[in-house]
Amino acid sequence: MTPAGLTPRAVLAYGALGLPLAFAALPLYVHVPRLYTESLGLPLAAVGGVLLAARAVDALTDPLIGWANDRFGARSGGRGILLGGLALLALSLPLLLAPPAGAGLGWLFALLVLVSLGYSMASIAYAVWGAAVAPTPELRTRVVASREGFGLVGVLLAAALPGVLAGDAGEAAGLAALPWVFLPLLLGAAVWTLGLAPRAPALAAATSLGSLPAALRDGDFVRLLGVFAMNGIAAAVPSATVLFFVADVLRAAELAGLFLAIYFLAAACSLPLWVAAARRLGKLRAWLAGMGLAVLVFAWAGLLGAGDSWAYGLICVLSGFALGADLALPPSLLADLLARPASPAETRAAPGAAFGWWNFVTKANLALAAGLALPLLALLGYSPGSRDAGAITALATVYALVPIVLKLGAMALLWAWRQRLEPSPSLLQAATAALPGAQP
Repeated sequence: MTPAGLTPRAVLAYGALGLPLAFAALPLYVHVPRLYTESLGLPLAAVGGVLLAARAVDALTDPLIGWANDRFGARSGGRGILLGGLALLALSLPLLLAPPAGAGLGWLFALLVLVSLGYSMASIAYAVWGAAVAPTPELRTRVVASREGFGLVGVLLAAALPGVLAGDAGEAAGLAALPWVFLPLLLGAAVWTLGLAPRAPALAAATSLGSLPAALRDGDFVRLLGVFAMNGIAAAVPSATVLFFVADVLRAAELAGLFLAIYFLAAACSLPLWVAAARRLGKLRAWLAGMGLAVLVFAWAGLLGAGDSWAYGLICVLSGFALGADLALPPSLLADLLARPASPAETRAAPGAAFGWWNFVTKANLALAAGLALPLLALLGYSPGSRDAGAITALATVYALVPIVLKLGAMALLWAWRQRLEPSPSLLQAATAALPGAQP
């Protein structure tokens, strides 16, 4: 099947693999620290150090995986690297979630690195495939929205199933049973995607590691990456502080799971609306609208206090809608940029290298957000469980104000660079016509 045959059924088939990939990612950040400290009795500080070291290795390997996809996977559309990543993930995730009784810090580090490597190989090759397979800007948005929609379903399943599978046996038993759900999901989605989604076209292979620094000489890519990073940190700060906010500002810790479910469901439901908005307004302006909605929502969240659970539920719906724009539109803008011909004076990033750096920034955003928000909370006098009015005000301020400031900065940069990041059709046609070899 060629890209010209990118039917709605094919778009859906492409997106299916996003479900097990997102399903596999959630336990790494949510369940594994508690599993290895409480069930195996490993020291909390040591587990934290291992997690930090494994994530550093993970982030640093992403650009290299992107280069490898360009070098060794370009002619096959990255299918070999994708399949290798899926196989590694299928083998290592069950061992991470069901460790033997004597497993220690070495086991944790090795399995975290293997799971993260498999996930990164699969997700980078998968993203490059999605960028290459769609021939038009509108179809690129649909392809990304399909992938992210399935991914949100995977997040919800991974969040809910450990408790359901555990029953009365405890969280560790639920996590040990999780691979028995994950592996059939992974196999079924892989068969669906690899069998029915259109193959990516063969590309010229990158021959050296020089494609990685070369990608950072693509000015438009670096501009988009900068906006994505600032906006991503803005979104990650609430993620790092939301459980504290729900417990100590709203005093509704028992509703935290419900609030998160509402948030992700709203994001999934919003994706078709953002696809339509991108078609009508353009992707850049639609993304700006999503950021603007997030700013208004967080300004409201900063005013809440104890007992405002209904209001916060509505905030979760609205911020979930804003999240849909962040999920669907930036990768689609990147795919458009990579498909755009470069002038003789420009450098255009190779697809694998671009998505390798994109994944690197995505993971760095999470670390930077935690590194910014948590020390700032401590500096302002907040500690978990505090009921001091000044500490609660500090928590609400960091949860709401820091994202607002960062979102406004990202919006300003995106607007300032709008003609570079999403040229009007007339400008794009004129630039294309000026390229050497263009037909008059």
